[in-house]
Amino acid sequence: MEGEIISNNFYNDIRAILEQARQKAYTAINFTMVDAYWRIGRRIVEEEQQGKHRAGYGESLIKELSKSLTTEFGKGFSLSNLWNFRQFYQTFPDEQILYTLCRELYWSQLRLIMRVENPNARLYYLQEAAKERWSVRQLERNINSLYYERLLSSRNKQAALKLGDRFEKASPRDFIKDPYVLEFLHLPEAPFPLEKDIETAIIGNLQSFLLELGKGFSFIGRQFRISTETKHFYIDLVFYNYLLKCFVLIDLKTSELTHQDVGQMDMYVRMFDDLKRQPDDNPTVGIILCSRKDETIVRYSVLKESEQIFATKYRLILPTEEELKAELEREKRLFLEQRAEAKGRE
Repeated sequence: MEGEIISNNFYNDIRAILEQARQKAYTAINFTMVDAYWRIGRRIVEEEQQGKHRAGYGESLIKELSKSLTTEFGKGFSLSNLWNFRQFYQTFPDEQILYTLCRELYWSQLRLIMRVENPNARLYYLQEAAKERWSVRQLERNINSLYYERLLSSRNKQAALKLGDRFEKASPRDFIKDPYVLEFLHLPEAPFPLEKDIETAIIGNLQSFLLELGKGFSFIGRQFRISTETKHFYIDLVFYNYLLKCFVLIDLKTSELTHQDVGQMDMYVRMFDDLKRQPDDNPTVGIILCSRKDETIVRYSVLKESEQIFATKYRLILPTEEELKAELEREKRLFLEQRAEAKGRE
């Protein structure tokens, strides 16, 4: 009888209310603790400033504070934690940031972000982690793979991404990274896998691939067929980006970029625009993912000035921070050389 009285819909509604209440309570508790850590950090800094002329004052102060707090409140107030609270306040002294972006994140996420040296990158990670609901693991992976710097390297602008970017007016170039890091596919770089193996691995790890692609991407199809009156063509991967409001075609290449690859993608984009693009869609974008790029091909092909076709490298393992920085510096140098060349011809 009880099962007949309580319907599934009724029970699910009550269950949803309780789950929502629990989540709100957990979020409130989390921010209360984050707020307390920030205020403890501020108070430590204020106290240190009073004794700044005394050698080792700050270290002694935190050591004694740790002992006293641990005695009264138990675990959670170790030396390392108190230094973290101090760094938290020094990294984000603006209360507005604390009560807007920081309140959306967990302490474990904030500890990762406050160790990022670039202040523009820190603000970017704060914003994106909150808005995109990145897990701690995803945030750590994005920081370690220089997600912000890779995105910035592909923009014509050299200014950093700032809070409040209005993506509805963005260019496709603003969404493209160089290189893409695909370590989550768990494929070796030697011997190098076949294109079909990379494609299969991407489909098997689609969620991670979408996160690496960035904002607004949704999967449409694999080996997507487009046909003319006489021939069929198959595009490796097709996505739609709802922020750019356009289809995005991806062609995988395991070898160095060639002019034939560029010509093929140019044809795919033109065909897709003609056969699949809807009246409300923006022009189709094509991305050639290649293991190596020939800069001569980039410089003397339609890639140079195109806002529809891009060639970018991918890595199958997570490079070291030094390797990634060197690669990004190389891309920046090539961009500056090309810009100087263009100015010289004007």
